[in-house]
Amino acid sequence: MKKLRWQILIILLTGLFVGILLLTQQPQIQQTVNQPQTGGTYTEAIIGSFQRLNPLLDQYNQADRDVNRLLFSSLIRFDAKGSPRPELAESWGVSKDGMTYNFSIRDNAIWHDGNPLTVDDIIFTIDMMRADESIIPSDVETFWDQVTIQKLDDYNIQFRLPEPFAPFLDYLNFGILPKHLLENLSFNQIVESTFNLQPVGSGPYKLERLIVENNNVVGVALTQNKEYFLGKPYIEQVIFRYYPDAASAYTAYLDKEVQGIAQVTADILPQVLTQPDLSVYTGRRPELSLVLLNLNNPKVEFLKDVNVRWSLMKGVNRSFIINRILNGQAIVADSPILPGSWAHYADTPIEYDQEGAINLLKSSQYTFEQEADLVRAKDGVYLRFKLAHPDDPLHTLIAQSLQKDWSQLGIEVTLDPMPYEVLIDEKLVQRDYEAALVDINLNRSPDPDPYPFWDQAQATGGQNYSQWDNNAASEYLEQARINFDISERIRLYNNFQVVFRKEMPAILLYYPVYSYAVDSKVQGVQMGPIYDPSDRLDNIKDWYLIIRRGSQLEETEVP
Repeated sequence: MKKLRWQILIILLTGLFVGILLLTQQPQIQQTVNQPQTGGTYTEAIIGSFQRLNPLLDQYNQADRDVNRLLFSSLIRFDAKGSPRPELAESWGVSKDGMTYNFSIRDNAIWHDGNPLTVDDIIFTIDMMRADESIIPSDVETFWDQVTIQKLDDYNIQFRLPEPFAPFLDYLNFGILPKHLLENLSFNQIVESTFNLQPVGSGPYKLERLIVENNNVVGVALTQNKEYFLGKPYIEQVIFRYYPDAASAYTAYLDKEVQGIAQVTADILPQVLTQPDLSVYTGRRPELSLVLLNLNNPKVEFLKDVNVRWSLMKGVNRSFIINRILNGQAIVADSPILPGSWAHYADTPIEYDQEGAINLLKSSQYTFEQEADLVRAKDGVYLRFKLAHPDDPLHTLIAQSLQKDWSQLGIEVTLDPMPYEVLIDEKLVQRDYEAALVDINLNRSPDPDPYPFWDQAQATGGQNYSQWDNNAASEYLEQARINFDISERIRLYNNFQVVFRKEMPAILLYYPVYSYAVDSKVQGVQMGPIYDPSDRLDNIKDWYLIIRRGSQLEETEVP
């Protein structure tokens, strides 16, 4: 036994010695970490034209809004889920009754001309939005007219609302203007001011120059704001050049005039995807396309039958619409709340099921009353209705696809094309329609708040054009509007979506997507669901063109 113990000890010691020897003989591996560095120029093709670089005046010009996103800061921004995050605001709080908001702003924020940014600039900007001459949407102007604003000190401000309103933060996502440069001008004078050509903001970039050719502004050159309160951007210079359409922007990329294309539309997407050095980023747009059903129209009483509505839903081949008509540039819609939102409830997908749709009609006793009939009926009431739709080519193709799908169920649909303005003002607003193909635009509205479109109180005079009258759904929507606990709001909106899905008061079609292309040499680009096309630039401060590899600087080739 003693001899055996000595042998085991010798083996263990030998193994330990060999292990130590092997470890000491291993080659040392040195990892090289790429570090983004300051410098370089990024040039992007914008679709549209230059008008005025002023956040109060860019409501109807996306090209200006894209540039303003980099020039001007706001109190808060919203992430891809629609959750608020601070920009100029350092912190904020809400009173228990939900009617008072206190905001503290950063004391290191300065304007591009070196002057400090204070609460006075925020109040001045809101006063301009409330001006009689203002061109911001009337509902936004009316909203601000009801809000009391108090300056607590240079870096603290208070907003008092007439009643609790959880989506209030949506209204704080506006670019702030410098009072010290504009306070002596009226709104109309600001519209004509040279400030719009030589803007002074507080964003991550500041205006370097306008690019002018043949007396026309064809581009804008921006340079990094080294004093930006959230840290200076890596890319030293950003240039936006204007092009009339996406095809021209793509040609500019091929000619090495630009590195990015602000919007990749369906007509150029196939060519863009063939470019090995062009990265395409796609995100859900803040829109929902659907068919509204007039549930209070005696001419189509059968639409009150939930089986009929679900039959219409199941009987639509939405994949065909997306793939063949929209060239794949959309997502199948299964909820009135946008996917990617913090409030979206991801239930099981609604599949195209023609047989299931027919069975639902049969269960409600809709049959072919005579052998030669092509339209189902019950007690002499035929499943026939008019589908109003915009008379443009895209909506016409979609309407024709719906008509074909529903005819295969034994439902006769007559198409009623008209200008979009007529559809809204004369059909929906007047509730003088049977069914309507429409797009709900939720641009710049990150808070989901479906109240305006689906609450009982909006059925008369509001935007509940379907006149859906459901007590439970309305209660959830009304409570979610005045509750400030995010987990409770999620619960309420989940419950609303469950009720909506059960009742199916409208036929959900798709959410369109937005595609954006950037040369692969540009690093750090990210894009998720967006609430405005300018959101594609949300993290541009973190983009970079130059890296430090070990002790070596490498710069990508730029035009």
